[in-house]
Amino acid sequence: MPTLRTQSHQDAVLASTENERPVGRFRPPDNPKLAVVISCYNYEVFVGDAIQSVLGQGREDCEIVVVDDGSTDGSWDVIRRSGVPAFKIANGGQVRACLYGLDQTRAPFVLFLDADDELKPGAIGVIIDRLDPQVAKLQFSLTRIDEAGATTGEAHSSLDAFRSREALVRKVLRTGVYKSPPTSGNVFRRDLCELVRKASYDEAIDGVMLFAAPFLGDVVSISEPLGCYRIHRSNKSGLGRAPEVAIFKRDITRFLARMEHLRAIIRPYGRDQELTDPTKVFYFRELSFALTIASGQRPRLREFAGLLHTLVSESFSAKNKLALAAFYLLGSLLPNDKAKALLAYRFGSRRRSMPGFMAEIFAPRTQA
Repeated sequence: MPTLRTQSHQDAVLASTENERPVGRFRPPDNPKLAVVISCYNYEVFVGDAIQSVLGQGREDCEIVVVDDGSTDGSWDVIRRSGVPAFKIANGGQVRACLYGLDQTRAPFVLFLDADDELKPGAIGVIIDRLDPQVAKLQFSLTRIDEAGATTGEAHSSLDAFRSREALVRKVLRTGVYKSPPTSGNVFRRDLCELVRKASYDEAIDGVMLFAAPFLGDVVSISEPLGCYRIHRSNKSGLGRAPEVAIFKRDITRFLARMEHLRAIIRPYGRDQELTDPTKVFYFRELSFALTIASGQRPRLREFAGLLHTLVSESFSAKNKLALAAFYLLGSLLPNDKAKALLAYRFGSRRRSMPGFMAEIFAPRTQA
């Protein structure tokens, strides 16, 4: 049985005697530069493609580990057939599974690839070429795909290309966030991953790492889509489903907890007093505004005015700000059923860019 190096993993009992040892016929590289950890829970139909998207890179300086988080479908059989180093553990959630996989790897940088996502050919080579010890996090754009793997024609996370640190530090201190892709579009330096061991409040592995990264090193952003983000009914992010009260509540609670954790992380750097009040930033106020509508209520004038006030200081284009302002106004004035329908364009499966969304909303309808 593998040695477990954290208390959080000591109670992660392996699912069966057969699985007390890792399976896999691939020999780990002697000097890996990147580790890809795939965590899987009941993604039998997707996990094989995720694994092959890594193996197909043909890299000898990348290690891969797959952790089956107690799946009850045929995921473990698919994983075993792939031949990669893999473990099946008792179900404990994404964070525990990812940290278990982290402890089986040695590379200085780690990519946590969701089992329903994929890497594009050549992605790992591009990533490794951009990594050095001063990089805390690397991020890259993702292309949306559907359940069958077909491109939807829309980028999920379009990013600018840059290498930055202090500018992102200032943005996080002021707003609590910066533009970042979902989990599969991020690579983290190993020491950054250690922060997650104290994030017991979070169900997502990236969480506080995203916003702590610029305090610990440079953030490299690649505009080229190097991976695919799959939209389907079981997305934990909420994409692919109509907006739900529970999701908005979850995101608000998680954001507040992350901000408190971040404050503790940056205290040794003397920056904790500069971190803004999380209840006064745009991200919090927009989620709260959406939660009010999703809960069947009409946003109050004070809530609407506060949201517009924070919107002004955001780095969106003037066109996007105008479209967002119109969106919030409509959400405040329309009957609740119509206001809820609007949320699907901003937060749900039909998410659009704001100018495109407003153009669609105000376009004249063709008579049947």
